[in-house]
Amino acid sequence: MRAVQSALDEARFGPGRTLNLRSMLPTAAQATARAESWLRGKQAERAGEVLVITGRGNRSVAGVSVVRQSVGALLASLRRRGVVRAIQEHTPGSFVVELAPLSALREAPMRRRHPVPVPTADPIALAGLSRTTRALLRTVALRALESLGVRDPEPFVEHEMLAQFAHIGASVGEGPQREERLRGALRTVLDEFEKR
Repeated sequence: MRAVQSALDEARFGPGRTLNLRSMLPTAAQATARAESWLRGKQAERAGEVLVITGRGNRSVAGVSVVRQSVGALLASLRRRGVVRAIQEHTPGSFVVELAPLSALREAPMRRRHPVPVPTADPIALAGLSRTTRALLRTVALRALESLGVRDPEPFVEHEMLAQFAHIGASVGEGPQREERLRGALRTVLDEFEKR
């Protein structure tokens, strides 16, 4: 039966949309850090539904998986923060996670424990970005302001660019080809605005 379930999961999610934490044998802290980073990346990729395998905890003390509990709490937190749209227990050792659109990051309510990234007040922070990236960021800012019903967005564009950069940049994270990934995320947000 387990082999059949595994084959069905492989067909439905494939390796690109499956995070197998069970095979890594991480601590709870390592598992949540890895899961959050991976889920945010998949949100930026518009992966839709993904599978997160935590394991049941059969070898854990008292048969309770601390990794599963930690990841379950993380998923609930990411749902409140606009990364996850829905969570469903798939098996006793895995979750199916539906990712929210990137625009949900900006719409999520602020919480004390997980503050929203604060945009820098210095527009020079954007000067390090390429002209193409700044143009995309400006377009996203204008669309966001239009969606809020702002009739004359020009006075607010710079601040909105900084706010969008703070939110989307946090989702993209650091690492190689960051600006390329940022442009991809900005295009995703533009597509989401077009579909509204």
